[in-house]
Amino acid sequence: MAQRFPIAAITDEFSQDVEAAARSMAEIGIEGAELRMVFGKNIIDLSNDELDRAIEITARQGLEIISIASPLLKCVLPDAPPVDARFQQDVFASAHTFADQPRLAARALEIAERTGARIIRVFSYWRTVRPDECFERVARALEELANQAAPHGRIIGLENEHACNIATGTETARALDAAGAANLQAVWDPANCYVSGETPYPDGYRLLAAGRIAHVHAKDCRVEGRRPLWCALGEGAIDWRGQLAALARDGYRGWISLETHWTGPHGDKHEASMICGRNLKALAAG
Repeated sequence: MAQRFPIAAITDEFSQDVEAAARSMAEIGIEGAELRMVFGKNIIDLSNDELDRAIEITARQGLEIISIASPLLKCVLPDAPPVDARFQQDVFASAHTFADQPRLAARALEIAERTGARIIRVFSYWRTVRPDECFERVARALEELANQAAPHGRIIGLENEHACNIATGTETARALDAAGAANLQAVWDPANCYVSGETPYPDGYRLLAAGRIAHVHAKDCRVEGRRPLWCALGEGAIDWRGQLAALARDGYRGWISLETHWTGPHGDKHEASMICGRNLKALAAG
């Protein structure tokens, strides 16, 4: 059966060794790569020489670099309510501050140009106990990033992240509308939406215009309290069959990108990603 969507993955979900990751991804028919951690560093901190090595390694395996999984706006927003401590904050070797954001934005654009990536993934500052009070500042920061990226032909992809101020489909739709820029689009992550307490499909998804979704992240879990219990893709609480069918019906033509998170049946993240990658291939085939 023909695959409905092209399939990608975040390379470090398979291995911190980008060469080993790219080889495994290609082995199971994954065609796109998102770069987040490479050579033990966050993508934003790589030198140009290191970037060129990563580009050569992924190209050798036939992988297209589709997204820079940057840490932009994954920091504390100053003069805001306290950060909500209920959510785990994953930094992926990036502990940058609010003051670092202009430099990171400029570097992310350089990296996107060098790699050919169309999407720069961003966030919405660490989630506070009163996210509504941060909303206007978040929207203006997203609008500014989109305006910076527009002359470069790049999309700023806002990921709904349970540890950040924009976490649900409801919040994502509101942020996209408030910022207004056409090149500000969603990196839709149903599992993050679920951890945040909203049913991702159909509830959160139906609030998002299909044309404003630039990219989709795939992982699966169940939840105990606010704590996600990651599992094999297709075996958790996310209705991936329904979600993918809706994306196809609504004309989505972007990538579905694996972000495993699960550590696998034997604590082996590589094995977990191989299992989830094969599951995603099967789900994408309908």
